[in-house]
Parts: sequence; structure tokens; C-alpha cells
Amino acid sequence: MSASTYAGMFYSVARKLDSADISVCAYLNRLSRRIPVRALFRTVSRLGDGVIWYSLMALLPLVGGRDGLFISLHMALTALAGLLVYKVTKRCSGRERPFVRHSTRVACAMPPLDRYSFPSGHTLHAVSFTLVLCSYFPQMLWVLLPFALLVALSRMILGLHYPSDVLAGALIGALLALASFSLSGLFGGVTVS
Repeated sequence: MSASTYAGMFYSVARKLDSADISVCAYLNRLSRRIPVRALFRTVSRLGDGVIWYSLMALLPLVGGRDGLFISLHMALTALAGLLVYKVTKRCSGRERPFVRHSTRVACAMPPLDRYSFPSGHTLHAVSFTLVLCSYFPQMLWVLLPFALLVALSRMILGLHYPSDVLAGALIGALLALASFSLSGLFGGVTVS
């Protein structure tokens, strides 16, 4: 096969994926037309801005002493790495948000924090914080996992992200959390359960 044949196949697959991406996004975004749904997911999204995570980081040293401080630092360093990856990736991708590119199919149900769509920073941080916290407190999984899923859903329902943005954010968040576990062991990690 020639290079142009491969390019044509790639373009065809990319168009199909893009079509599926916007279709799922538009479907989920229609849910935001219901006022209670929109209100719920706006609240979840605001909490996912950092309120929940920063509150937990502030609370952990108070209730857990030195171990709590270590866990908070673990979360903070993971967040800084996530912020760096997120900012660079967004700037490089330049992908406009669904409500901008597809204004006839997707409505903006909440103002975005920045211009570009790829990847979802809310999802990135929700996944990384959930994995870090659950590594220390496995019993928190039943609260944190549903919250992280709601944050991810909120980004599409509010018309701010495509499903591929959310999936990429989740993958990056998981990889950052996994990498942070390796580094935390170098500093004499904490075992809490």
C-alpha cells in the first residue's frame, strides 16, 4: 500500500471517530436542557474545579498528622504534574470546545475555565486524586469513584468536552497517579487503611 492509501484510511477512520465523538457529546448535552440535571452537573463541575480536592488536602494533615501531610503533599505534587501536562497539551492541541465547533448541536450550559477542550483537566484531576487517595484509603473508593465519574460526565453534559477529551483526561490522570506511586516510595511512603 502507498502512503496516500494509508493517509486516506487514517482520514476516514478519524472522520468516523470525530462523528461518533460529536454524536455522543450532543446526546449527553441534551440532558442539560432539564433544569435539575443542569443544576446537578454544574454543582458537580464546580466541586471538581478543586473545592473537594483542596478541602481534602487541607483536612488530611489536621486529622492524620504527619501521614496526612505526606498524603496531601502526594496529592499536591500529582496535581502540579497534572496541571503542567494539561496546560501544555491544551496549548498544543488547540481543539475548540464542542459548543464552539458545533454550536447548532451542542449548547454551553456553563462557562468554561479556559478556551480549549483537549484534554479534560477536570477529569484528569478527578481520576488522579481518586487513585492517589484510594491507594491510602481503599474504603473511600465507594465515594470517590462515583464522584469522579460524575465529574467526567458533567464535562460532556455541560457541552464543554467531547468524550475523547474526557477519555484522554482519565488516561493521563491515571498515568500520573501511577507514576506518582513510584516516586512516593522513594520518600518513605505512608501505609494507611
